[in-house]
Formats: sequence, C-alpha cells, structure tokens
Amino acid sequence: MSLFLPNKSLVLASASPRRRQFLSDLGLQFTVVPAELDEIPMLGEMPAAFALRMAAEKAAAVARLRPESWVLGADTVVTLAGEIIGKPADAAHALEILRKLRGRTHEVITGVALNCVQERCAECVTETTQVTFADFSDAVLAAYVRTGEPLDKAGAYGIQAGGAFLVNALRGSCSNVIGLPLHRCIDLLLRHGVISPRP
Repeated sequence: MSLFLPNKSLVLASASPRRRQFLSDLGLQFTVVPAELDEIPMLGEMPAAFALRMAAEKAAAVARLRPESWVLGADTVVTLAGEIIGKPADAAHALEILRKLRGRTHEVITGVALNCVQERCAECVTETTQVTFADFSDAVLAAYVRTGEPLDKAGAYGIQAGGAFLVNALRGSCSNVIGLPLHRCIDLLLRHGVISPRP
C-alpha cells in the first residue's frame, strides 16, 4: 500500500531512473516527460544557482506542454571548492575526477522545482549534502573505474551502488546524493496539495 494518495496530476520532468525509482517506491502516481535542455553553466554562475536554474527551467519547459499538471523538475551537481564536476568524458577522466575527490569533502547540490501553469505555481528549493571520500590508492580507484559504473554519473561515482565504498562520511540527505532530496520533494507536494497522506 502506498503512503500517499494522488490529488492532482503529477509529472516528473526527468529521465533519471533513480528519480523514477524513488517516487515509485513511495507509491506515487506520475508520468515521465523528460525535459530536453542544454545544461551549461553561465559565466560565473555558482553551483547552487546553476542547479536551481536548471531545475526551474526543466519544470517550466514541461509545464508549458502540460499546463494542467504539476511538474517536478530536478538537477543535481557535484562541486568541489566551487567548481562544478560533471560526468566524466571517458575512463581516464573518471579516474582524474576520483583522484581529485579522494580524501576531501565535496558537496552535492540538488535544485528541485515544482511548476503548474494553470495554478500559477513556480516554487524552487535546493538541498546540499557534504560528502567526504576515503583516501584510496590509484589502483583501487582504477579498479572501480573499470567496472564502468562511474562513466554516466556526475562526480564519477554512484553512492547507491558500488561507489558507496568511497564514502567515508556524509552530512545531510543521502537521497540527495543519489539525485533527489526526498524530504524536500514530499514537502513541496504536500504543501501544494498534489498528494496527501493515506488515512
């Protein structure tokens, strides 16, 4: 039995299987309409501002197509010392990223936006989690890269899978690091009456 009852049409503006799984695990009813946007930071744009802007633009783009629906958009960035670290271009780049992150604390920032054209709603929030990596050798990092897991992930690791061993400490939302701060999303959906607790 699901935790929540659907009150309004919900759309997820993301193709991320991890985000879909999170919402499905909570029993939410939704459709998926991925937003197709160029995800390029503007000159001098800070990581949190970039994540917030991209989430808002994704939600708005899909909301224009589905004006009666409530559209949830999200964008997650990995940042170290103010630098946005995206997905690796190849295996060598993945190893370079992991070397940069090891033994240090980086931040994972997710922007979450809820948009409904018909109801004139456009609300955005961000969530930041601090992640500290253990200091593993190049050989260990290279072995992880050879699994192929880091190649399609920002920061070149997946905390929900094999990459969990890299993490020495985490401060904040774990689901945020995977790609969706669930407490923020559920709060938004409850406050706007998109869902309600099952009695």
